[in-house]
Amino acid sequence: MQLNVFVFVLWVIHLANLSTDRIATAALVTVIFTATARLVRGVSASGAIAGAAISLLLYLSAGARAFLVLVSVFLLTFMATKLGYGQKQRLGTAEKSGGRSASQVLANLAVSVASALLFAAKSDPVFLLACVSALSEAAADTVSSEYGQAISEHPRLITTWKIVPPGTDGAVSVAGTFAGIIAALIVSAISASVHLISWRAMPISTGAGTLGMLADSFLGAMLERRQWLNNDAVNFLSTLVAAVLALFLAGTH
Repeated sequence: MQLNVFVFVLWVIHLANLSTDRIATAALVTVIFTATARLVRGVSASGAIAGAAISLLLYLSAGARAFLVLVSVFLLTFMATKLGYGQKQRLGTAEKSGGRSASQVLANLAVSVASALLFAAKSDPVFLLACVSALSEAAADTVSSEYGQAISEHPRLITTWKIVPPGTDGAVSVAGTFAGIIAALIVSAISASVHLISWRAMPISTGAGTLGMLADSFLGAMLERRQWLNNDAVNFLSTLVAAVLALFLAGTH
């Protein structure tokens, strides 16, 4: 999988005819970022390789500002994952100590990178909004889940509102949901502050990210619990929901 991703990266570089300086800068910051992420065990070895390819594509297609937003997503999700780690271990819901795998990285970031590539191809800033919305959803989903498991003992299934064990697919809590909304807002605000999107577009990316997070819970409750989809597929579809919603909302303004 990782080899295919890197072949795709080389193909994009060839098609885009990017300058050597830009490629070198992107490669350098990508290596530093992914090496650091691996060092702190935010990603596994395979996750670091996939993350390097994803980060490089994002930088090359949407620039340093998009890369900074990606870093903010990593920091938010990493801190949320470590919050209350002991309790999560007791509950059996803690993230693996080795970090996120390649499939997890790709499931959470593929849509944002695809949106960035569309921006590079079409030069339409609406695709940057879709990219930011997908990143906002990825942050919101992880933060809501990790924060909720750290402090809430009685989550509820989003479809029936019955109390279920922590870590149940489709389980939500008020505290976790609020934390997820804040995460989406932070990612969107950072994106606006570095001028990746406009301040007027920030409510769209925040709202799309939040709705994508809720879609993740519904998909988890209705499909993942029945083993019709796995967690990676649910995460991918949720970021896709956020990106598509952003495109729709941008088109109505």
